[in-house]
Amino acid sequence: MTPAAVEVGSLVRCSRCDAALPPEVIEARGTAMCPACGADVLVRVFPAFLAKPEVIVPSEIAAAEGEATCFFHSGKTAAHACAKCGRFLCRLCQMELHGEVLCPECITSGISKKRFASLENRRVCYDTVALATAVLPVLFTWYFTCLTAPAALYIAIRYWRAPSSILGRTKLRMILAILIAAAEIAVWTWFIAYWISQIGTKG
Repeated sequence: MTPAAVEVGSLVRCSRCDAALPPEVIEARGTAMCPACGADVLVRVFPAFLAKPEVIVPSEIAAAEGEATCFFHSGKTAAHACAKCGRFLCRLCQMELHGEVLCPECITSGISKKRFASLENRRVCYDTVALATAVLPVLFTWYFTCLTAPAALYIAIRYWRAPSSILGRTKLRMILAILIAAAEIAVWTWFIAYWISQIGTKG
């Protein structure tokens, strides 16, 4: 008889008689016989279906009388104390950062006060600011470059070592900003020198 493939639902059943299959049939590597109708069945299940559920230690769920409890979950046994505020924490609340166990409130406070540089989720990209300061005035109001070029050069030099994008990128924008700003300053220097010479010639 051709093996009948069955699908896994809340219960694994025979595709012919719809009877629930016993564990030995489900765990068989090849075809096995349905105890109810005698049909050959082939069961294919995900390994997780056959895995035994993880045993949870009761002490991690409920605290016994007299035991220290979690500050945030009064019914759970404390496993650690926060390294910053000293609050007792259960295994669910404990968070490890730089080798220290911290509570959720200390983590949140550290992020809001920017005490944890490694948890930054936004950052000022000074390379983009410098490049935009050097380029945008050329495209729209070029005569402002007499002010924006020195500003772009200052930003690029001042924040050369500042962290760039969180995603990481090269110093190309900084280099372009410096080159463009230097070129604009050179043009303005030449223009002013030429203008002064013309005034001197006429005088």
